[in-house]
Amino acid sequence: MVPIRSLIILAITVALPVGLWVTPAYAQDPAVVNSKTIRVRFENDRVRVLEAILPPGTKEQVHSHPAYVIYVLAGGRYRNYAADGKITEGTFQTGDVIYRDPLTHAAENIGDKPMHMILVELKREAGTGTSARP
Repeated sequence: MVPIRSLIILAITVALPVGLWVTPAYAQDPAVVNSKTIRVRFENDRVRVLEAILPPGTKEQVHSHPAYVIYVLAGGRYRNYAADGKITEGTFQTGDVIYRDPLTHAAENIGDKPMHMILVELKREAGTGTSARP
């Protein structure tokens, strides 16, 4: 007969890695995992507004967004690390407005000046399963 303690240890040893493997990456809140560079400025049942200031050379932790809009207050060059392993580079110009579908990623400021952005995450309307619209 196997002692109950051994069964518990075996269950934890097997279940923990499986649980981590199947935990969706979208559970990573950018305002939590990147609290030094992103903060919540406003939130209600329709939107969440984030302010992001990314100093030169800073790389964010992996996080997820629902559909969202970016307004660039101070642009710069970035490197984006997508959840599927794809790495892209680009430039945000000051004043750019960009819409993005939901994604999981990490971003890095590869320029020489801080990047400053406002992100407006769109929430789902209660009970409809559709994005909130004005």
